[in-house]
Amino acid sequence: MKSVKTMTQLELAAYVVSHLEQEGIKVVLSGGASVSFYTKNKYISRDIDLVNVGFARRQVIKRVMGRIGFSEKGRHFSNPQSQYIVEFPQGPLSVGEELVREIKEYKLSTGTLKLISPTDCVKDRLCAHYFWGDRQGLAQAVLVAISSKVDLKEIERWSKVEGKSGEYKVFKNILGSK
Repeated sequence: MKSVKTMTQLELAAYVVSHLEQEGIKVVLSGGASVSFYTKNKYISRDIDLVNVGFARRQVIKRVMGRIGFSEKGRHFSNPQSQYIVEFPQGPLSVGEELVREIKEYKLSTGTLKLISPTDCVKDRLCAHYFWGDRQGLAQAVLVAISSKVDLKEIERWSKVEGKSGEYKVFKNILGSK
């Protein structure tokens, strides 16, 4: 087994996911690390957001993380051997007002990584743009959409449900210029 020090972001995420699953704790990767995954690191994130989809108690997560060398500092967990921090946003696993229904799994040498689909990753990043005006979120959504196969009709449908059809057109126009 690789040491935590030499693990990539995604190897570390799979390692953490696997250890938590051994305790019955279900988490799914989302956020910037999923953007890194789907863009083959064209976007770099230094954190690992693992959404607590099973609503496990924080104390149980803290115990497991401690066993694998991570200590809690505020809302994050860190390991002195790793450049990455791990965070556990509380579920439900959603994009805007809709629950995420598709979870992807990828086997790595350190465990099985569970993460949101590329389409939901785009939605997740568009949420930051739609609701907080985050231009980085928009740029990340475009990067995922050009790097991975996504369902643009689904993203358009979802955008309409979220009341963001106009903002979707901006996204689509940027995407069309790439």
